[in-house]
Amino acid sequence: MKLWDISRTLSNDFAEWPGDEPFHYRLTKEIAKGATVNLGAVTMSVHNGTHADARFHFDSKGASIEKAPLEIYLGRATVVDLAQSFSRSREKHLITLHDLQPHTEDIASTSRLLVKTNRWSDSTVFPDQIPIIAADVPTWLQKNGVKLLGADLPSMDEIDSKSLQNHHALALAGIAIVESLDLSHIAAGIYNFAALPLKIAGADGAPTRAVLWRE
Repeated sequence: MKLWDISRTLSNDFAEWPGDEPFHYRLTKEIAKGATVNLGAVTMSVHNGTHADARFHFDSKGASIEKAPLEIYLGRATVVDLAQSFSRSREKHLITLHDLQPHTEDIASTSRLLVKTNRWSDSTVFPDQIPIIAADVPTWLQKNGVKLLGADLPSMDEIDSKSLQNHHALALAGIAIVESLDLSHIAAGIYNFAALPLKIAGADGAPTRAVLWRE
């Protein structure tokens, strides 16, 4: 079995969303200082690194992450590689139906879509601008049976968005969100996928260890 880790590495250098609690790991006990064990502690926003959004993140009446059905985050997924398209033009800003429709059959057969843009290559530097899905994409995904959308980007909406219209549109379409994947070393195609969110009571999201594999 071939396994690919598509999670971003959390470290004290990780670039958090502006204004969020940064990731910080420290040792509270150390063998070198006479303790029986090394013991670490972590502080962070739950949206640092590869993570799943709960609907509660953008809707105060929405479900929190521990209520999310785990089967959504486990199963077959289609990786669509748009990196070359985005690299050809720095002005390209939207992930459109034109980008996705050539892969309709695979997307519909797997019900999970992971989009590779390579527009966030350095996790220690937060991007100024990111590509986002076009307004008609959520409805199209719903019509093709998609129940999870993942991307190698820190959000489905513009960095400065206040309305989070894509988050709301995806939720309305019944599509779960996984953000900040690392797809830099992944080729297009169909894979087995797992990105189970931590079970945090009342949380607006949770980190995941996201992986792809093939038998």
